[in-house]
Amino acid sequence: MRRAVVAATALMLGGCIPRMEPPNDYGRPAPPPPVDRNPPTTDFTPHDEAVAAQGRSPTRPVTRVAVPGAAVRPLWEARPVEADARIVDASTYVVRPGDTLRGIAERTGAGVDAIARANGIAAPAYVVRVGQRLTIPAGRYHLVRTGQTGIAIARAYGVEWSRIVAANALEEPYVLRAGQRILIPEAAAAPGSRAAERAAAFQLDVDDILTGGEPALAKYAAPARPVARPKKPLPATVPVAPPRQLAGGGFLWPVDGRVVRRFGPGRSGERNDGIKIAVPLSTPIRATAAGVVAYAGDGIAALGGLIIIKHGDGWTSVYGHAAKLLVTRGQSVTRGQVIGLSGDTGFADQPELHFELRKGRTPVDPQSQLRR
Repeated sequence: MRRAVVAATALMLGGCIPRMEPPNDYGRPAPPPPVDRNPPTTDFTPHDEAVAAQGRSPTRPVTRVAVPGAAVRPLWEARPVEADARIVDASTYVVRPGDTLRGIAERTGAGVDAIARANGIAAPAYVVRVGQRLTIPAGRYHLVRTGQTGIAIARAYGVEWSRIVAANALEEPYVLRAGQRILIPEAAAAPGSRAAERAAAFQLDVDDILTGGEPALAKYAAPARPVARPKKPLPATVPVAPPRQLAGGGFLWPVDGRVVRRFGPGRSGERNDGIKIAVPLSTPIRATAAGVVAYAGDGIAALGGLIIIKHGDGWTSVYGHAAKLLVTRGQSVTRGQVIGLSGDTGFADQPELHFELRKGRTPVDPQSQLRR
C-alpha cells in the first residue's frame, strides 16, 4: 500500500517538473578562453640581444608606462625626416663683391659652419673679404626644416646622432635652426638601405635626447618658456628654453634608499652612467635640483619610465625605472618636488631608481655631488 502511494506521488510531481533538454554542445570539449585583443604592450629590443651576448638574461619584457600627455608623441617618432642630403664635392670659391658666407653656403650647398671651420672664419660675424679664396669642404649636407629633430635626422640616414654632433661641432643647447645645413657622416647601414631599415637599426640613448631631442627653431623664433603648472602638454613641435644657471643649494638625493649599483664599469664590463638605488614600489621621486623637464616618457626600453631634467650651467639629471611620471616636457620643477613614483620598469633587477647626473654630455658620479 505504502509503495503504491509513493509511486503515485512521484507520477504527479513528474508532471509538474518541465523536461530539460541538454544543450547542443553537450558532451563537447569546453571552448578556449577568449583572446585578449588589447594585451599589455611589451617590447623586446636589441638591448636584450646585447645583454644576452654578455652572458646575462633580460629581466622581463618592458611594459609601457602611462605618462601625462602621452598622446603627444616625441617629434622624432611623429614626424619622420626624408634623407635628401645634397652631395657636395670639394672645391675652392673666390669671394665676389656682395658675397656673404651664408650666400656662399646657399650657392655651394655646404654648411655655413663647415665652411667657417675649414677657413678659420670666426662666428657669428662670418666676415669674408673680396678676393678671398675659400675651401668648400666635401660631404653630405642635410638642410634642416622647421620642427625637425636631430634624432629624426640621424634615424633617416642611419647614423648615430653623436657622430653628427661631433662632425658639426654642435654645442649646448644643441637646438637646430631651420635653414641650417649640417654635415652627415657616412652611414653604418648598408648603402641604399630603406628608410625603415635605417630607423630600425637606430638605438636611442640619453645623450641623443639631451642633444638631439628638441625640434628645430623657425627663423627668428624663440624657444617656449617653461611653465610650473601646464594646463596642457607642450606640443612636440615647440622647443623648450633650458635654464641658464644652476640654482643654489646643491643636489638632493632623489630618494632615500640603498645604493645597489655604483657609478662606472660593472663586473661584466658594462658601463653604468649613474647609480641604482633600491626603494619600495611607488616611492616618491624628487627633483634633485630646480630645472626644466626635457623629457618624460618610456622611449628608452632599458630605463622604462624616464624623466630628464635640465638644470642650467650644463647640468642634467636622469631618473629611470619609474612606474608613474607626474611631470611633462617643458614643465619647470623646484628642488625636492615630487616628479614621479618609483617602479621596476625597463630592465630593472628589482624595484629601484636609476639616477644620473651629467655635466654637459659627460656622466658624473652622482655620489660625488649629492647631499643628504
